[in-house]
Amino acid sequence: MTKVVDCQSTLIANFGMPVWENPTEFMMEAVFKHEGMKYRYISTEVPADKLEAAFEGVKAMGYKGFNCTLPHKQKIIPLLDGLGESAELMGTVNCVVERNGQYIGENTDGKGYTESLKEITEIAGKTLLILGAGGAARAIAVECALENAAKIIIVNRTPSSGQELAELVDEKTGASGEFIPLEGELKIPEGVDIVINATNIGLYPDTTKVPIDMTTLKPNMVVSDVIPNPPQTPFIQKAAAQGCTTIDGLGMLVNQGKIAIKYWSGKEVSAQVMRQSLLDLFSKSIW
Repeated sequence: MTKVVDCQSTLIANFGMPVWENPTEFMMEAVFKHEGMKYRYISTEVPADKLEAAFEGVKAMGYKGFNCTLPHKQKIIPLLDGLGESAELMGTVNCVVERNGQYIGENTDGKGYTESLKEITEIAGKTLLILGAGGAARAIAVECALENAAKIIIVNRTPSSGQELAELVDEKTGASGEFIPLEGELKIPEGVDIVINATNIGLYPDTTKVPIDMTTLKPNMVVSDVIPNPPQTPFIQKAAAQGCTTIDGLGMLVNQGKIAIKYWSGKEVSAQVMRQSLLDLFSKSIW
């Protein structure tokens, strides 16, 4: 008797342009294998003008969902059937989930960050300073505000985007929002509890210094970086040398992926397996 082989898998995609340097596929495939899940995660380079066609393909082939990264985080929104609370508030989507035949946009970036931060400290009542006003900064600011942060200070070179994000926090959440224009090296103001680099400064192979006066970091502060590669950025290393408690960028990347898998499958998976797969990947000189 011939044995029947079941090759059916639940399909998930990652849309971006470029996407080949995005490490998400490695941690997703590793944890699917570890958990015995019949899921496949497929990185797909999708130009901006092909997004709608790619989305139609996803629906036609019955994908359970997909991640989307630049340049699609806002352009995907008009194509979707609805948005989750955070995605609607911040106006960006990084995770799309099929629910009862509808494709709903979520944002797991900020949730991934708050999960890693809550492992170290409470967010409620704290004052946060976020360097940057792009997608990562926006997601972090909104989610931390929803976790009852008292004040969120946005620091950015471009006043328009920095001011807009500070106003969003101030007007749409329960937190107080403030904007500080970045000119030269920033001295951390008094009263800041948590400092976050939410820019791409330090992403391999970039060696640019984060524009913060490191002598103004205090040992009672939590300092974090969204950069996953390398996990121990120069910014994190210098903050640790100042006596600060530090959080590397793998926490946000791993937790947002874990949350997305829960959205797609209903299953809790091992964050440690995902983290280790990335550490193994980044230890290879070819990456």
